[in-house]
Amino acid sequence: MATETAAGSGRLSGLGESVPRPDGTLKVTGEFAYSSDLWLEGMLWGATLRSPHPSAWIRSIDTTPALAMPGVFAVLTHEDVPGEKFYGLERRDQPVLAIDQVRYQGEPVAIVAADHPETARRAAAAIVVDYEVREAVTDPLRAAFDPSCPAVHPGGNLVRHQPVRVGSTFEAEVVVTGEYEVGMQDQAFLGPESGLAVPAEDGGVDLFIATQWLHVDQDQVAPCLGLPKEKVRLTLAGVGGAFGAREDLSMQVHASMLALRTGRPVKMVYGREESFFGHVHRHPARMRYEHGATADGRLVYVKARIVLDGGAYCSSTPAVVGNAASLGVGPYEVDNVWIDAYGVYTNNPPCGAMRGFGAVQACFAYESQMDRLAAACGLSPVEIRMRNAVSQGSRLATGQVIDSPAPLADMLAELAAMPLPPPAEADLRALPGGVAQTTHGEGVRRGVGYGVGIKNICYSEGFDDYSTARVRVELAGGEPHVLVHTAAAEVGQGLVTVQAQIARTELGIARVTVAPADTTVGSSGSSSASRQSYVTGGAVKAACEAVRARLDALRAAHPGLSLEELLERFGPIEETREYRHRPTFPMDPVTGRGDSHVQLALCVHRAVVDVDVELGLVKVVELAAVQDVGKILNPLALEGQIHGGSAQGLGLALMEEIQVKDGRVLNPSFTDYLIPTILDMPPMRLSVLENPDPHAPYGLRGAGEPSTLSSTPAVVAAVRAATGLDLRRAPIRPEDIALAPVAG
Repeated sequence: MATETAAGSGRLSGLGESVPRPDGTLKVTGEFAYSSDLWLEGMLWGATLRSPHPSAWIRSIDTTPALAMPGVFAVLTHEDVPGEKFYGLERRDQPVLAIDQVRYQGEPVAIVAADHPETARRAAAAIVVDYEVREAVTDPLRAAFDPSCPAVHPGGNLVRHQPVRVGSTFEAEVVVTGEYEVGMQDQAFLGPESGLAVPAEDGGVDLFIATQWLHVDQDQVAPCLGLPKEKVRLTLAGVGGAFGAREDLSMQVHASMLALRTGRPVKMVYGREESFFGHVHRHPARMRYEHGATADGRLVYVKARIVLDGGAYCSSTPAVVGNAASLGVGPYEVDNVWIDAYGVYTNNPPCGAMRGFGAVQACFAYESQMDRLAAACGLSPVEIRMRNAVSQGSRLATGQVIDSPAPLADMLAELAAMPLPPPAEADLRALPGGVAQTTHGEGVRRGVGYGVGIKNICYSEGFDDYSTARVRVELAGGEPHVLVHTAAAEVGQGLVTVQAQIARTELGIARVTVAPADTTVGSSGSSSASRQSYVTGGAVKAACEAVRARLDALRAAHPGLSLEELLERFGPIEETREYRHRPTFPMDPVTGRGDSHVQLALCVHRAVVDVDVELGLVKVVELAAVQDVGKILNPLALEGQIHGGSAQGLGLALMEEIQVKDGRVLNPSFTDYLIPTILDMPPMRLSVLENPDPHAPYGLRGAGEPSTLSSTPAVVAAVRAATGLDLRRAPIRPEDIALAPVAG
């Protein structure tokens, strides 16, 4: 949506200020238009028939019963796909509609358009599909290493294997080993997949969609429709959260197919249960780690095997594997590394991008190992981390030099010095169980834990990662006005506000409008990888600088004219610029070596928990965090990012998991898939550091993801400290505590 901020306020409200978000009041009052609110006169409603089986052959599809229902305008199967029948982010391996087989429960088989949403749903349910159920591949370890395992795809089950090989010394005075598991986390955005496809007079389609990446959607949708890209026009509709799950297509091609077939606008809105089947999730992980150190706790070597379950289709699994491998030892100096990271196909739900993107899973394992190593060496969790912390000039396991500030030891010292919260209050609501009053304090134990995370910012491994911005200065109502136009998706992170702040800072003009994001301007890439402030911010900055240079030239040539007079005489000034960060390179397929990342960001957490060891209930009393962001662009928005990432990390530690059994999802609802509420999220102490990165616009450092990494191991470590249990799986379940075997 077009957004104007600080119009006529007389204040620049530029970078460094907590400028109010223009969509904030609308969202609080319920006036904000989300994609599910879209409406056009005469539109039809779309619905999807999905497979009930995780793995089956399709013998036949009978659409006759659905077509016979009054109010049904179209029923389409794979035979009706007008163009290419497959799409995908990195590999086009996913069918628009299932052809001869289904590979996961919930895979789309047929789509329906009708004059009422309930009619569309009933028609979809009336379609008769004859399935031949077959063995489902559900164990990622079997998929990766058992030669007798059935192949989910013709090429086998291995999506990517990325080794990292450094050094040759794999013996040490102190050795700790552990096997760790991270469950399947959902992005749990509150606005389900939805959009509106409108057939156009030129034979194309206009698609209004909640997405994270307009141009990559266009690149996938157009071939499937058999249309040139210029005839598939996308405009960003209001997005109700994303966190990675909107990088992949959901209903984009389906709604467009139905609109083109019927000649009517078609709206599709998933229900909550369907949303769980309609998007990718965080990769579950099985990890085996071995750390060797000197007696005084200095790392000698790290060995790791990381297996990531990509589910039925590729999505972004190769990139997730690359992140897990390259960041698999964490922000620690170690000269000898032996890592094998695998991404595999199974018949479990497809997995792809989610906040933290491969680094989250590895972080849980390596931080758990650092705590084990601290205990083995007789050191505190903080001291073991400080002794091995990277700093500027350190090398990652891949050989890449950290060439910007990385004050991890100082961050840990600052975190450890923060005051701890007071003992549990008499107020029973502050104890585990909360308002349910399951305890009066008996059986409640307190624990403190630490977590450290390192996250790559922007895209890596040679991806052409850029953004485009168009900036125009003109007179509007007799006053100078700036129009900023990019295709960058505002998914709740506050990007619209930051773009306007950059324009005010660079041009000194208070009135700024950020135009709706669409495909009529060049690509801005995805709102993921904590990259938009860096890359789109860089593009807006560059375009503003080009506009300012032209204005300065006019001022120099006409020194007696005001800005208003210059714009009136010479017309609008407009410039478009692309911004690219410094190049990256693919990891070597054998050694893992290479400068694969643009920028790295650090966050450290301390968690304080109270645990009812008899019932297995956990109350997070406080989270404290220190994060280096290079440059604060908007303090309040930044705090929101750190709080939000910490909340999702807390959720992964204690409650969030898609339960999958034999390839079937058991809890596709917010009744049974639990996410932290305001009662679960504790107060937070924050310290935000500004150590500028000389390679980045304004010295900024992407801030959206790092807190998601370190909060999970910190919370789990605190529960370990409270209970004395060797907890190696996230999320922790109550039975892991209450029903744990008694030691000795």
